[in-house]
Amino acid sequence: RDLSENQIQAIPRKAFRGITTIKNRQLDSNHISCIEDGSFRALRDLEILTLNNNNITLIPLSSFNHMPKLRTLRLHSNNLHCDCHLSWLSDWLRQRRGLAPFTQCMAPAHMRGLNVPDVQKKDFVCTGPAQTEPRTCVPQAAVCPATCTCNNNIVDCRRKALTEIPANLPEGIVEIRLEQNLIKTIPAGAFSPYKKLKRIDLSKNQISDITADAFSGLRSLTSLVLYGNKIAEIPKGLFDGLVSLQLLLLNANKINCLRVNTFQDLQNLNLLSLYDNKLQTISKGLFAPLRSIKTLHLAQNPFMCDCHLKWLADYLFDNPIETSGARCSHPRRLANKRISQVKGKKFRCTGAEDYRSRLSGDCFQDLVCPERCRCEGTVVDCSNLKLTRIPPYLPEHTTDLRLNDNEISVLEAVGTFKKLPNLRKINLSNNKLRDIREGTFEGAGSVQELLLTGNKLQSLQGRMFKGLTGLKTLMLRSNQISCVDNTTFTGLSSVRLLSLYDNRISTIAPGAFATLHSLSTINLLSNPYVCDCHLAWLGLWLKKTRVVSGNPRCQKPAFLKEIPIQDVAAPDFTCDGTEESSCLPVPRCPESCTCSDTVVRCSNRALRTLPKGIPKDTTELYLEGNLLTAVPKELSALKQLSLVDLSNNSISHLPPLTFSNMTQLSTLILSYNQIRCIPVHAFDGLKSLRLLTLHGNDLSIIPEGAFNHLTSLSHLALGANPLTVTVTCAGSPSG
Repeated sequence: RDLSENQIQAIPRKAFRGITTIKNRQLDSNHISCIEDGSFRALRDLEILTLNNNNITLIPLSSFNHMPKLRTLRLHSNNLHCDCHLSWLSDWLRQRRGLAPFTQCMAPAHMRGLNVPDVQKKDFVCTGPAQTEPRTCVPQAAVCPATCTCNNNIVDCRRKALTEIPANLPEGIVEIRLEQNLIKTIPAGAFSPYKKLKRIDLSKNQISDITADAFSGLRSLTSLVLYGNKIAEIPKGLFDGLVSLQLLLLNANKINCLRVNTFQDLQNLNLLSLYDNKLQTISKGLFAPLRSIKTLHLAQNPFMCDCHLKWLADYLFDNPIETSGARCSHPRRLANKRISQVKGKKFRCTGAEDYRSRLSGDCFQDLVCPERCRCEGTVVDCSNLKLTRIPPYLPEHTTDLRLNDNEISVLEAVGTFKKLPNLRKINLSNNKLRDIREGTFEGAGSVQELLLTGNKLQSLQGRMFKGLTGLKTLMLRSNQISCVDNTTFTGLSSVRLLSLYDNRISTIAPGAFATLHSLSTINLLSNPYVCDCHLAWLGLWLKKTRVVSGNPRCQKPAFLKEIPIQDVAAPDFTCDGTEESSCLPVPRCPESCTCSDTVVRCSNRALRTLPKGIPKDTTELYLEGNLLTAVPKELSALKQLSLVDLSNNSISHLPPLTFSNMTQLSTLILSYNQIRCIPVHAFDGLKSLRLLTLHGNDLSIIPEGAFNHLTSLSHLALGANPLTVTVTCAGSPSG
């Protein structure tokens, strides 16, 4: 019977007594946190048992020994605590490999993400005396802990040398004080029985490990104090559901990054302290949900004031709530400068700074399997998940990375493979790949097999495989490749098997395979080769080489159709002057800009006009800090734009219908220009615009109806403008 997705919290010893013939019991996606000894003893005929997606921390010894027919067991996505009580499970699963895949430890912190069968018995240790009495799920009577005092629904356990949070507290408590103890871990649901809790103080402990649902269900909580601990990371979703929280103190910890949605439910928060942590950057949008925030403490963090932190300076300028005096730490040119007082054009990125902070919206945990992926041993399987990019953080121990059957279109050079020294195989087959940026595979020298079959690659250029020095197999079959450049395979001296089968290759540049010194097999079949003068070299190469090629054939000109290329006589490889002579590289990014995926940065380049060659699929375009005197008309051709930054230019006017074609635009930054007035129809067509900043211009009048067409607008910045009613805009009412 299917009992999944219910509210079951425990499995008592007699739960299945008398149900001896059942073969399938599904208990996944409940709230099970306790399993009593002998719970499954009656289920001798059971073949399938699912316990995944629960809150199980401990499974009693020999729980599954009375089910000899069990062939499917699901235990993944629980909160298993891998101490001495769980060592039996490791041995049991090792003897039954494949029975319960992806069963992982979640605690203690140093074992999080490890597969239980892979953990050695000596590593399952208990910090206190091992519990020997039978496990029971009957709740014990709520009492005040012996070392604490309880008055007026306030539990005071300060300075009691506690190493864990007391259990079975009175249900009606509204405040618990646990500061100045020796607590290291906050387990799942530690406070969930106490729905009336308003204040929790855990300051000055030794907390380094917090489970994601440690505070789940505390909708009445108004104050949470966690300062003075050893917290390095805030787990995803830790503060979700804390809708009443007004005070959150995280100062004096070791927090080095914050996910962009960390505070998504804290719309009532008044005070947030992140003072004295290890934050180098903060993702744009982190504070957006904090609609009630009045005080923010960010000082004593080693902030990298690069282009990614410019938004924070703007935010603090518009919202003067940071009272601790947060300052830049890096780069040297901005060291010790107050973030809120640094001008926008000073926030710029160099390569090293950019790499350090661009991925700040998520946090890295080496041993944790990427979200939604499946990890078994050193195999990370992220296939068939509709991913549009490679997960930014992958376990360092990964040897086999499966990304096939997704929707990835571009491989960015973001250093992903520099962090995977053990990687041997990458499967990217059956995606939507159309581009591999040069440098993507930097650091992937250990990779031996790269599968790119069934994508949309149209050309191989620019040393896109640079870094794959140990590669032995390269599969490029069933793409849309039309030509092969003579630098494409530079550095791939170890490749033995290369497949270009079933593409659209009409020509191959001379010497394209010259650097493939280990090549033994190359599949060139099923391509429409044009056997003209540019392919004569290939005929000669195929005759002389010992490499197995499959005997590729000409398709053009007509008189050579289906003739093996190596059999064509040299004089028959002719040209009449109308052929394309080679695979010329197509510029992907304007010379004066830098491009990352669909983000184009042309900032601080003294530009007077829009650079030519900006990709049509650009979604974010940064043009701040230039010499533009008008909004470039060419922007109207970039219909995928969602963000345009034109701040710190010399734009003085906005003609009507300037942005009329930009229906996808959600953010438009026009601050710090010389705009004097706004025609009524200046922003027509911007139906998706949510944020418009006109801060720091010379605006003296805004005609009635200027923003009428901005139906999605939620943020409008008009500060630092000399607004009066004495000037009119041409083509606008006079106010």
